[in-house]
Amino acid sequence: MNLEALEFATGAAPTASIVILHGLGADGNDFVPVAQQLDLAAVGPVRFVFPHAPTRPVTINGGYVMRAWYDILGTELTRREDEAGLRASQLAVEALIARERSRGIPSERIVLAGFSQGCAMTLMTGLRHRERLAGLVGLSGYLPLAALTQAERHDANATTPIFLAHGEQDTVIPIARAIDSRDALRALGHAVDWHAYPMPHSVCMEEIDDLNRWLLQLLALDA
Repeated sequence: MNLEALEFATGAAPTASIVILHGLGADGNDFVPVAQQLDLAAVGPVRFVFPHAPTRPVTINGGYVMRAWYDILGTELTRREDEAGLRASQLAVEALIARERSRGIPSERIVLAGFSQGCAMTLMTGLRHRERLAGLVGLSGYLPLAALTQAERHDANATTPIFLAHGEQDTVIPIARAIDSRDALRALGHAVDWHAYPMPHSVCMEEIDDLNRWLLQLLALDA
């Protein structure tokens, strides 16, 4: 699966890359405005990559075909999971990371980020990736295939910083699901920077500001 993607760089010869995975039914355009609000000038030029998920029928939406990283089989997100779809998209995201590596960005200068389904794919892929990544950003999502994470995660990203944020008024993915994911990751020894905001299944300015500060600290460590 070769993913089409939008991208922009904040300057010539980027020294870091941030790959942002959109949510269900959206596309790569969705988070371009959010990325444009980030000010990472202090860590040098950064390339942002916004891939488009493939189109597929989504069961919970009556089989309607839309962009989705995997199928949603029901409202119990972790009870019935589309493992085949998750693993296929994991390989596609891995290919995006490999592409950034081939363009001269070291893996430890690559941040993987995502919203909702994109958050699930970020955690799914990032924790299993065989080279150290700079960091993982999960917005308004959850940890997929949670019961398999301990056995399948790779030591390379055992200490990779994780930024998790969620809306307290989220009715799409209730915050309790995100808290369960946070706690599961912490129980496995992962460093999770947790944030909750008075918002629905969305993004707010306070969240963007917190993420901006986190990214500046993260990328400055390895600069």
